[in-house]
Amino acid sequence: MLGATGTIGRATARALVADGHEVVCFLRPRAGIGQALDPNAMANLLPGAVLRFGDVTDPASLARDAFGGDRFDALVTCLASRTGAPRDAWAIDHRANSLALAAARDHGVGQVVLLSAICVQKPLLAFQKAKLAFEAELMASGLTWSIVRPTAFFKSLSGQVERLRAGKPFLVFGDGQLTACKPISDDDLARFIAECLTDPSRHNRILPIGGPGEAITPRQQGEELFRLLGRAPRFRQVPVALLDAIIWGLGTLGRAVPSLADKAELARIGRYYATESMLVLDPATGRYDAQATPSTGTETLFDFYARLVAREAAVDRGDHAVF
Repeated sequence: MLGATGTIGRATARALVADGHEVVCFLRPRAGIGQALDPNAMANLLPGAVLRFGDVTDPASLARDAFGGDRFDALVTCLASRTGAPRDAWAIDHRANSLALAAARDHGVGQVVLLSAICVQKPLLAFQKAKLAFEAELMASGLTWSIVRPTAFFKSLSGQVERLRAGKPFLVFGDGQLTACKPISDDDLARFIAECLTDPSRHNRILPIGGPGEAITPRQQGEELFRLLGRAPRFRQVPVALLDAIIWGLGTLGRAVPSLADKAELARIGRYYATESMLVLDPATGRYDAQATPSTGTETLFDFYARLVAREAAVDRGDHAVF
């Protein structure tokens, strides 16, 4: 398994172990935000899994350190670039996965399950194009494959709880109803990914998936958080045009300063999520369709919000934070 130190990766490793699979996780010697996780910390995060260490961007390390002389039945990859910046996206979302696929084929692996993203339906950003490039390679590989495209994660929709605790308003783009999503929990998504190994109906298919319940807008998310906190709703509307101005400014300066070009791409990512729904896109109409977006699992975003407000849960959004 690749990408096991991310939040979805950890949950997937747990689900695979719980299903009785022998799980080998290939990890960097130092992982996590700021490389804060050493091998001992990773072992504590991934009980029941065998840990091997090396460099997923190095073909020799993949062959020697990941696969070695052992036989594996399947590769599960939850690899994803931390920021979505172009260089990082093409290095991880595409090249690292491509190298792992080649190594897996060389070592007789017959099945691959890939964690992708539902936003690749409308690819405007570097990381989406990188993901699609690898998806195409996987589908053409001759192996049995499953491509899982989840909707929004709970952690990406939970960044404003502390703002609201401090008495600040909930920030929304436009009127807070420009977009909608069917968020899915880490554990529900992990179970879905693990079941792809043994469910023939999920083989050789692209699988969009969301969590239980109806699609939710950002405004509804804010209203529920205020309700749970026992406070009257207060919203501050952020115009999308502000993001456009930031993107233009950073993009212009980025022609001379490469680090600002990366920041411009991050701003484009923010704008994308501010204006595009994380639901199945109907190619015939160009509209997002909540009814056509499959659901799985038992935990809703509002269940998670209740645990967050009660301080029974926490989120680590790391480099993906917007607010």
